[in-house]
Amino acid sequence: MITEIAQFEIKPGMEKDFEAGVAKAAPLFQRAKGCRSMKLMNTTERPSFYRLLVEWDTLENHTVDFRGSADFQEWRKLVGHCFAAPPLAEHMDVAVRGF
Repeated sequence: MITEIAQFEIKPGMEKDFEAGVAKAAPLFQRAKGCRSMKLMNTTERPSFYRLLVEWDTLENHTVDFRGSADFQEWRKLVGHCFAAPPLAEHMDVAVRGF
């Protein structure tokens, strides 16, 4: 399993619009091939900064299947106008499992 961590800087005053767009996009992720879960987290110290955590079965489920889909285009339509800067996405794998 791969965890995508996407970081978003949102235009000031558009935080609620962004959150609403992510909520509307949840079904797009839910039906995406290999998507296990997704959750949006807000940075407490900087309210315009968010991280989206998405669990995928494989890296390709995100980079090929989802990004190449019409649902990805819809996702960007729902939230892209809120971006203050291009998003940054990284893919993580478990290195050590503590408990």
